Amino acid sequence: MITRLALFLVLAVLVARAFWKLLDGIIEGASGGGRRSGGVPARGMQMVRDPVCGTFVVPDRAVAIADGRTRVYFCSDACRDKYRARTA
Repeated sequence: MITRLALFLVLAVLVARAFWKLLDGIIEGASGGGRRSGGVPARGMQMVRDPVCGTFVVPDRAVAIADGRTRVYFCSDACRDKYRARTA
């Protein structure tokens, strides 16, 4: 009897937690707010392509160098170094 009651309470807590997380996600999505701290850029943000590996990166977060009059953006220091070695 006690084990059934304990299992029921655990199940009720898990269902309630899942419900509140779902409800929180629905409210957050409906309000247009978003937790963008995970590194996902906002929709419609301009991105540039890394010339070495082809990865698209956000210019504000990318590794950049000046190549003549233009800026070239890279996803990492390794790609930047490969580009420098290739063009030197």
